[in-house]
Amino acid sequence: MNYTVPPQTRIGHVHLKVSDIERSLTFYRDLLGFEVMQRFGDSAVFLSAGGYHHHIGLNTWHSKGAGPAPVNAPGLYHTAILYATRKDLAVILKRLIDANYPLTGASDHGVSEAIYLNDPDKNGVELYRDKPKDQWPVDEHGNLQMMTERLDVEGLLSLVR
Repeated sequence: MNYTVPPQTRIGHVHLKVSDIERSLTFYRDLLGFEVMQRFGDSAVFLSAGGYHHHIGLNTWHSKGAGPAPVNAPGLYHTAILYATRKDLAVILKRLIDANYPLTGASDHGVSEAIYLNDPDKNGVELYRDKPKDQWPVDEHGNLQMMTERLDVEGLLSLVR
């Protein structure tokens, strides 16, 4: 049976196991700017952009005080947070630089521009913005040709200087 997910379908939220709720809130709320929507004592919190019920859930139900998940094992590679505009991406990049927060990478993928980092539990985080669809690279047959090239960080930062 052929089935294709409806085109309006979206990934709604990510729920992460973390070792320390307050440490994770310092990253997701204080640094990245997500709003706390609800807390469940000291074991779970739900965060949002723009008042949605939650985009990110954090909990310590099975992970309180634990170390990070092994890098070379199955699991989440990264959570991708999509920004609406290139300037929005520039603002968060400048914020990370000003906070001296370590980045793990920065790439132009042809379809998007992305900044990579890890949260305090070493969960990968991608902060990105999509390029307009008419700028996406395609081959002569119209097939999408994503890539990993150097991100023009200076050009991006010039939007917030």
